[in-house]
Amino acid sequence: MRCQWQEFINLLPGWMRQPVDEHGAQQLQELHLRMDEPPQLILKNQSIWLNKPVRGEDLRFCINAATKYSPWTAGSIQHGYITAPGGHRIGLCGECSFDGQTLKNIAPVTSLCMRVARDFYGISADTWKEQGSVLIIGPPGSGKTTFLRDLIRQISNHGKGAVTVLDERRELFPCSAGKFFFERGKQTDVLSGGRKQTMICCALQTMSPSVIALDEITAAEDCAALLEAAWCGVQLIATAHAGSKEELYARKTYEPLVSQGIFDTLITMRTDKTWQKEGFCL
Repeated sequence: MRCQWQEFINLLPGWMRQPVDEHGAQQLQELHLRMDEPPQLILKNQSIWLNKPVRGEDLRFCINAATKYSPWTAGSIQHGYITAPGGHRIGLCGECSFDGQTLKNIAPVTSLCMRVARDFYGISADTWKEQGSVLIIGPPGSGKTTFLRDLIRQISNHGKGAVTVLDERRELFPCSAGKFFFERGKQTDVLSGGRKQTMICCALQTMSPSVIALDEITAAEDCAALLEAAWCGVQLIATAHAGSKEELYARKTYEPLVSQGIFDTLITMRTDKTWQKEGFCL
């Protein structure tokens, strides 16, 4: 297991660092910070609360540390999250302001959900041997991104061809000053920070991929991007939010992917981090 733990600790105000480090270095999954409530540490099998309430200045410190005061980095707040150094994701709640149907800002922020990015080698087992395209589903926090990261690495290292990763949220293979925090595999190329549809076009035109991998299909535009690549001679690997195959089939957003049969293998992640593999049948 690899984790940029110190990067996570550096996001926290001073009074929080020692107790979070002591309780969570090996097992912390999420840290919830809620205005006027004590911090909640979500560990593998339990929750722990610290004994001091969170204040507005604590929330602001975490946001500023995560964005490094950069308006460009802070731009993802418009999507309700920040990807911090080390690949750790921070979800935000608070007062939303909109421009029409578009979320423009969240201010003031009243809650943060700080998810620790951990990398587990070999978690995808022999899934890299599967022929055709793979869809990974599961509820939030079930380990979809971690599984996808390892699957990309395994495919890349086992000589199945070049893998182009479309890392819109900079979570799969976070990078700083040209240095990747997690091993990505010897045939992996990473496009990060752009919209999936744009990056798929770039990948197909310029990178000669055998595999295109992307995280979190959440909207019709993401499905359209996958369909553009589906019949171009490349294998697709993606993740989607659904607790079961039945939930996947019931969501209208995913109907084009299901009806056109572009995936061959379905991986279903469970909340206890176990998973099952099956054929993707219409």
